[in-house]
Amino acid sequence: MTTPCGPTDPPADIDIPALREKYAAERAKRLRPDGADQYLELEDDLAEFYEVDPYTTVVERDPVVEDVDVVILGGGFAGLLAGAYLKKAGVEGIRVIEMAGDFGGVWYWNRFPGIQCDNDAYCYIPLLEELDFMPSKKFADGAEILQHCRNIGKHFGLYDGALFSTQVRELCWEDATQRWQISTDRGDEIRARFVVMAQGSYNRPKLPGIPGIKDFSGHVFHSARWDYDYTGGDADGGLHKLADKRVALVGTGATGIQLVPHLGRDAKELFVFQRTPSSVDERSNPPTDAEWAAALQPGWQEERKRNFHNWSPFVGVVFGEPDLVCDFWTELGRNLTARIAASDDPASVSIEQIMAFREEEDYKIMERLRRRVAEIVTDPGTAEALKPYYRFMCKRPTSSEHYLDTFNRPNVTLVDVSASKGVQRLTEKGIVADGVEYEVDCVIFASGFEISTEIHRRFAIERITGRDGLSLFDHWRDDYKTLHGMTSRGFPNQFFMGFIQGGVSANTTAMFEQQARHIAYIISEAQRRGATTVEPSQQGQESWVATVRELSIDNSAFELSCTPGYYNNEGRGSAVRNGGFLGDFYAPGFYAFDDLIADWRAAGDLAGLEIR
Repeated sequence: MTTPCGPTDPPADIDIPALREKYAAERAKRLRPDGADQYLELEDDLAEFYEVDPYTTVVERDPVVEDVDVVILGGGFAGLLAGAYLKKAGVEGIRVIEMAGDFGGVWYWNRFPGIQCDNDAYCYIPLLEELDFMPSKKFADGAEILQHCRNIGKHFGLYDGALFSTQVRELCWEDATQRWQISTDRGDEIRARFVVMAQGSYNRPKLPGIPGIKDFSGHVFHSARWDYDYTGGDADGGLHKLADKRVALVGTGATGIQLVPHLGRDAKELFVFQRTPSSVDERSNPPTDAEWAAALQPGWQEERKRNFHNWSPFVGVVFGEPDLVCDFWTELGRNLTARIAASDDPASVSIEQIMAFREEEDYKIMERLRRRVAEIVTDPGTAEALKPYYRFMCKRPTSSEHYLDTFNRPNVTLVDVSASKGVQRLTEKGIVADGVEYEVDCVIFASGFEISTEIHRRFAIERITGRDGLSLFDHWRDDYKTLHGMTSRGFPNQFFMGFIQGGVSANTTAMFEQQARHIAYIISEAQRRGATTVEPSQQGQESWVATVRELSIDNSAFELSCTPGYYNNEGRGSAVRNGGFLGDFYAPGFYAFDDLIADWRAAGDLAGLEIR
């Protein structure tokens, strides 16, 4: 919805040099030499944390042995959008392979209590106009988003070719057949002409490398595999089986912020183990205004998505355009724009001045959020530990109506593990931090996903080999090599979705939709032209890589000022290739990239690709 939206009035009485020192000290005490390697890969005796599906019973079936035109790996929004745009481009013969029991991706797996979209649902949920669907509120509940994913699958006929509860083990190009050979854990042997890699960024859970995980005698699970048989209740809460349980929650990122109010309300005792606090703003989540929705004109969602991107931290200076989203994601843009507009001569403000203004407004917003903590949390020590001392966007920003005041409950204890850089170990009876053992009945890991670890861990496929046995993991070990971030030489007829070498938006599904449209065009053109294979030429790939590198923005100073997390590759920054959360993105901007690839498609000559 749209409401009048102007700049906020954050505190001005702050000492920025002192805060810089404080930020640096908070970063230093959390840095670990092992970086992203501190997290355990969920394989062998830990595979149950990843491979067990608590929502769907796996039904035995005969192996599928067949030839098919297109296989899409992944059934979340990336895979659904790939399938939708392929269908719209006239491509048939599509199979989706998904390890979950249904479509939905992150929204299938994450059904924990309180789960909601944490940015504007009118922007985030794709294809609203095409499916004639309107979210019930600004931050839509997970169940509502999951149902929309299913509706996309039905609308485009993607269920007909879907293999659920199936994991791909190997993906190998065969020169003899000019097809991809796909092997799965169900014994399938599928030969695909084209493969679209659409596993998404939040595909595989990870665990912190805490010694003794298998020694703990109580109950343990990851938030992305919620065990309602143990907790009782559902995504709306009511975890009645925890009434006599002592619960430990490890992790205070976006998931933890949504979980804590429910666990604190329902558990006998809750211990929240925090390495780095999240920034937590107020959360206004009104129901969708029926009159506003009825007045919307065709094309409204694309207009809103573009508006959100313009006001988001990725851009952040906007004149002559209202902020339609108007929330904590766009506050920095509003304040910065107002600061420039208040200058004596806004047109003459230099880029250096803009960056200085931006930094000051950043410090003011974060101070406002710290003072909000002090206003809500009554215990001074707990309040201080919950204050975020870092720049805005160092860690995913969050909002909540009830997170902070949950720490005023007598049964809730915050355990700050920043000094020891995390939990030390698990024992038979509980969890140890700073030498203190907390006896608990249950440990819940809200520890995130394989986002900035090695590529083979993120893709969760044992082997991907292209022409002449070239391993994708070796090919991309040090840096990405692509055309438009979606195809790579040596891997014919293979396409990639995600943060690689393309446009980046604060609205992830907009990126998936952009990529799906482009990939569908290339595949449909290859079919129309009777091509056997399509892949980047050496010159085309080298030219794109050079373009991305030449236009890149040196963001290392900002990244290396941040506390460790997946946004900055656990403190190492994106200078470590393929570790950066956003990949090697196209710096001129998301919609500049959209124009570039739209012009490329309009030219019709598939420049930079080899068609055989």
